[in-house]
Amino acid sequence: MTPRPDCPPSAPPWHAQPAEQALAALDSRPQGLTAAQAAQRLAQHGPNRLQAAPRRSAWLRLLLQFHNVLLYVMLAAAVVTAFLGHWVDTGVLLAAVLVNAAIGFVQEGKAESALDAIRAMLSPHAVVLRDGQRQEIDAADLVPGDVVLLASGDRVPADLRLLQVKELR
Repeated sequence: MTPRPDCPPSAPPWHAQPAEQALAALDSRPQGLTAAQAAQRLAQHGPNRLQAAPRRSAWLRLLLQFHNVLLYVMLAAAVVTAFLGHWVDTGVLLAAVLVNAAIGFVQEGKAESALDAIRAMLSPHAVVLRDGQRQEIDAADLVPGDVVLLASGDRVPADLRLLQVKELR
């Protein structure tokens, strides 16, 4: 259960209140919310997920490959060798800078794709009581006041206030 923004500031935090008070503050009950209440709260509070960081464009990713002290030194050396007329050395330095940027750009793109694939595989689920019945839902659909059931080995899908525990360690 997540805190409600309209709770009075003088009340103790929702996680420090007795279970009955925490349920009352969230307008919930031990049997869970109704489907209608959950839908209304999901519309009001939005999904239970962190906002994804904005993705950088491919052009920006490519330009940022050149934002490196070693590459600055190599580019400065290329300017000096060009000024001295050592065109082969200048070409080798510039080629090394371009190859480094290309490899970094490709590797960063592959890493972003791999992270996206992992995020898609690990979309957590939660078991909740809705209308008095156990239901498995996507963790993003959790709302303030949901009663979540946890079992050994489960990942905790949100900030929760424990109502009952058995052999908790």
